[in-house]
Amino acid sequence: MNPATLAVVGAGPLAAGLVERIAASAPELWPAGRPLRLRLVDPHPPGAGRVWRHDQSPLLRMNSMAEDVTVFTDASSTVEGPVRPGPSLAEWAAAPRDFPPYRPPRDPAVAEELRTLAPTGFATRRAQGAYLEWAFRRAVAALPPHVTVTVHRTTATALTGPADGPQRVHLADGSAPLEADAVVLAQGHLASVPEPGRQRLAAFARRHRLRYVPPEFSAESDLSVLRPGEPVLLRGFGLASADLTVLLTQGRGGRFTRSGEELVYVPSGREPVLHIGSRRGVPYHAKPGYRLRGERPPLPRYFGPRETGALAARVARTGVRLDLRRDVWPLMAKEIGYGYYHELFHAHPERTALSWPDFLAAYDGLGVHGPSLAALVATAVPDPADRLDLAHLDRPLAGRTFSGPGAFRAHLHRYIAADLARRADPGHSADLGAFLALLSVHGQLPGLVERGVLTAESVARQVDGWWQGFFNHVASGPPGFRLRELLALSRAGVVHFLGAGMEVTPDPEAGVFLGSSASVPGHTVAATALVEAYQPRPTVRYTADPLLAALHRDGRLSEELLTDPGPGRAGAGTPAYRTGLVRTAPEDQRLLDPRTGGPHPRRVALGAPTTGRALAAFARPRTDAPAFRRTDAVARQLLRTLRTLTEPADAPRAGLRPRPSPRPSGV
Repeated sequence: MNPATLAVVGAGPLAAGLVERIAASAPELWPAGRPLRLRLVDPHPPGAGRVWRHDQSPLLRMNSMAEDVTVFTDASSTVEGPVRPGPSLAEWAAAPRDFPPYRPPRDPAVAEELRTLAPTGFATRRAQGAYLEWAFRRAVAALPPHVTVTVHRTTATALTGPADGPQRVHLADGSAPLEADAVVLAQGHLASVPEPGRQRLAAFARRHRLRYVPPEFSAESDLSVLRPGEPVLLRGFGLASADLTVLLTQGRGGRFTRSGEELVYVPSGREPVLHIGSRRGVPYHAKPGYRLRGERPPLPRYFGPRETGALAARVARTGVRLDLRRDVWPLMAKEIGYGYYHELFHAHPERTALSWPDFLAAYDGLGVHGPSLAALVATAVPDPADRLDLAHLDRPLAGRTFSGPGAFRAHLHRYIAADLARRADPGHSADLGAFLALLSVHGQLPGLVERGVLTAESVARQVDGWWQGFFNHVASGPPGFRLRELLALSRAGVVHFLGAGMEVTPDPEAGVFLGSSASVPGHTVAATALVEAYQPRPTVRYTADPLLAALHRDGRLSEELLTDPGPGRAGAGTPAYRTGLVRTAPEDQRLLDPRTGGPHPRRVALGAPTTGRALAAFARPRTDAPAFRRTDAVARQLLRTLRTLTEPADAPRAGLRPRPSPRPSGV
């Protein structure tokens, strides 16, 4: 039998998930006894990859509870291939010997952490890496004997080969290129070279002997350039900001103690002084530290396949694409509200004035906007603190100004303390109902994007911009203890808060960076260092990945350029939006080749840098994770394709079967 070879560039969680799905479907789709060789290329440990590898600070933690992390399909999964359940991180940590192939962690500190990890605890990234490395070994062990895996611990530098012939993956270690029948690009989150704006800031810093730290993976940032006591502008208030703050405080020898009920930070004297600001001016909301008290809301209800299908049909019928905020957000908001009020009414009925059936019957018939819904909620939920306010969640400082930094500091302390109290109190478990609905909505949106339902502007500015920012702010925040530490750092004078609408201005006369915000008019901070505290957005024009950069340079892949159909599409008057993402076919994630205008028959690309949009490589159990559905579909199609490509020469050959894509596109 003719053997087949699949090369996978990347061996992190995304690639490991692909191997697991190949193992699940191979008995059905791959001929028994025919050799299939999987060749994975990654300089980092297989399974853990770059982000979750052991070689990083033990201070860095996950922002999900251990019981909420899984890499396995379960009974909720609507995948075409077989469901292969497996343990969550918490279940695996509690009894790792029960889940072969068991191998003790090399680091005793990680072994001890796993032994004591509570289901509601937040593991270190190194502990999560141990779980992911085990999951990779399990996936490999589950493969049929004629399907083998080889991991090449090096970097892929180029991809060559004709569309109708073998592909060659070139390697940085100088060894012979890997020859494969098909290739999957699964590099995950990538580093980038500085874009023009960041180049100008870096050049300004060099001229004036300042420090500039660009956006990058926090564990890899060179923070040694920041001096003790130096005033530093930290631009960003999300997870990267939390990571950088801990590395610059505890990571430099500071420690936390308690004085009664209050957390106190004891500086080491080696910390810089951090001035933090962002667009919203507040940190991401803390992750809830409790479980649902009522029964799980049956999601989706208002924004699922039926509703997204109806929106797609509307666009097909009228030819008019939709605006996310005007046409789709009402359904999304109603779904989030449903998750919230389902938990409030079922878990805390004493704080409601209507029965759940009566409320739901009225809620079903109302839109999100207008006085009718507000009147229903006011009648049914007497305490305003129990009502969901999405606008305030989105922009909590909108329209507010403060007389000075002291007044703003006092306000932000109260805001953070209230958020911590709410996220630690099971009496507010309705917030977790909203969180689950947010996850459901987040999983439905990629389908709308891929089907071309939304305008180009909506995809570029609202889906990739506003919505992703809102989702991260509400649903992807740090553990609560990070915000308690932030308050202690502020009381110690190590951290200061700038506010919302943060602006950074290079001042060539003074030779400093100036930081200001809309929250405290007239207040400016002069700093000798600027740290970009956020992850760089995937941008193929500025990627640091050598393989993607070479393909882009050679015209073998293109950046997504969104336009809308209609008069002027080919020229004057039609807006175009660059997303920075690598264009892939929505139905099967094949790489789109700008030279032919069609999908490449032997190349697939997955994950954050692609128009498939970022989907987490692991997920919350029992949520029918979209990432698992996509990985399963790609794995099954790859098996079918490889089978066809390696059949005898007299048999008909074909690549992945193309289907038309209606989404906004262009080159």
